Parts: sequence; structure tokens; C-alpha cells
Amino acid sequence: MIHLLPNIFTTLNIFCGFYAIISIIKQDLWRAGWAILFAIVFDIFDGRIARLLKASSSFGLEYDSLCDLISFGVAPSLLVYQFGLKELGKIGWLACFLYTTCVALRLARFNVKTSSGYAYFEGLPSPAGAAILASGILFLLSTNLTFPHINQVLLIVLCFIAYLLVSSIEYPSFKEIKIKKTQTFYFLIFFVLGLTIASLHPPLSLLVIISIYTLLGPLLCFKNNRSKVFRRLGRKNKNF
Repeated sequence: MIHLLPNIFTTLNIFCGFYAIISIIKQDLWRAGWAILFAIVFDIFDGRIARLLKASSSFGLEYDSLCDLISFGVAPSLLVYQFGLKELGKIGWLACFLYTTCVALRLARFNVKTSSGYAYFEGLPSPAGAAILASGILFLLSTNLTFPHINQVLLIVLCFIAYLLVSSIEYPSFKEIKIKKTQTFYFLIFFVLGLTIASLHPPLSLLVIISIYTLLGPLLCFKNNRSKVFRRLGRKNKNF
């Protein structure tokens, strides 16, 4: 019975994704955004629990991907479309279709490709893409500020995230991080401090955190490529 626990969390993931879609239909975008974020929480726990219980299976992997497509592909794209992109007409829904397709491609590549290590993900993880869209919409809903050309900005952001999903840019997975017993107390202090700061304005805090992670991949890629270029130039200079 305990081996069913990961699949139960996966089911809670798709439940949140489906609830988000129902909320979008009812024009309740606030609840839809939070439902997507809760789906991310359940998605994180189902993988952790499966590895902890050594209950990973091919069925669980496929089931998780199908649920992720609903929660992190369909639901976020509908959320963004309903919030602002529907005013752009055909361009708006085509951009949302592009994002959903890129999520499907990202998940399919993850399932069939076994060369990637545990230390990093190839391409932006689909939960991270959904998180930046959901937290961004929640931030816009929670503030009375007016942003010029917000629809066009959302369109650009959506297409940029779609590209990151299917790119070969490496993102750290943080799966190999291990906290020593001597570091537990300090980790708890930082966790409480971070939780306190995030509680001041949750949508903004989530948006900032996930934006930093989203930009981390391209920055690390640029840094690594620049180092390779400098090494090649140095070798050429030595040959001369």
C-alpha cells in the first residue's frame, strides 16, 4: 500500500491542474494560479517519495508526465490566454498552443533520454515554466499597478519560456545537495527567514525566486561557453 503513495501525490497533481482549468472557465484566475502552484508542490513530493521508498517505475514515470502536461502545459497556457493573450486574437492562442506543445516535447524528451545526469536538467523543467507564469499572473492580479503593453510582454515571456523548455540549456536539479547534521540548524534559520520574507507578498516572492532560477540556466550557459572560447583562443595563440 505504501508504494501507491507516489501515485497518490501524482493524482493530487493532476487534480490541482484540472481544478485550475475549471477555475479559468469560471473566470477565477486567482484560484487557478494558486492551484497550479499547489500542483507543483505535489509534483515535487511524488518524485522524492518514489526515490525514498524505492518505488520508481515506468508506469509512474509515464503517469507523472501525463499529469504534468495537464497541470504545467494546458493549465498555465489557458491562464495566460484568459488573462491577457485572448485580446491578441489568433496570435494569442497560437502562442499558447506553442507553449503547450513545447511542454509535451520537453516531457517526451525527458522520458526517453537517459543521458542526462541527476545534477542537472536539460532544458527548463516544465514545473518551473508553469511557476513563473502562474506567479506572474498572481502578482499582476494582486497589484493595482498598470503596465503598458502588458499583453505584448506576456506574449514575449510565454514564447521565451517555450524556447527554454525545449532548449539544451542545463539547469541545476539540486538533487545531489545533502545537508549535514551540523548544517541543519543554520538551514532551518535560513528557511524560517525566507518563509518570513516570502509571507510579506507571496506572489512577488515566488515570482522573484523562480525568475532567478529561470535566468540561471542561460547565465551558466553563457559563462561556460565563454570559458570554452577563451580556452580555444589561448590554444591558438600558443600554436602561433
